[in-house]
Amino acid sequence: MNSQYAVAVHILSLIDRFPEHSSSADMALSVGTNPVVIRTVAGQLRRAGLISTRQGVAGAVLTRPARQITLLDVYRAVNGEDSLFRLHERPHPSCPVGANIQATLEDRFGRAQAALEAELARSTLADVTADLACRAG
Repeated sequence: MNSQYAVAVHILSLIDRFPEHSSSADMALSVGTNPVVIRTVAGQLRRAGLISTRQGVAGAVLTRPARQITLLDVYRAVNGEDSLFRLHERPHPSCPVGANIQATLEDRFGRAQAALEAELARSTLADVTADLACRAG
């Protein structure tokens, strides 16, 4: 998983809490990155149906209430259906480890992926923004 996931949650939190400051320039200041990065991640969120933007108009809006957007939705928006865990492609088939490592790791990685997705499905964007409000005082 790369930092795009954290950036995506950051973007959605900004849109939810401060919709009037949802231009890519404003969000880039908050995230501490370039507006191009914001537009790239926002494009992924838009294609996933989590935000709506209008060409030529600064800003974005959530397409549904924050309590209906899970962190799993966001994870899938930026990572697709890819697993967090990747296997190396060509272990040596004559090696006792190489011949069996793929199946051994697939099982363990699959369980870890399922646990991650279950945890992300339990948390919503509303949970994140509520935590942010508490921390901001």
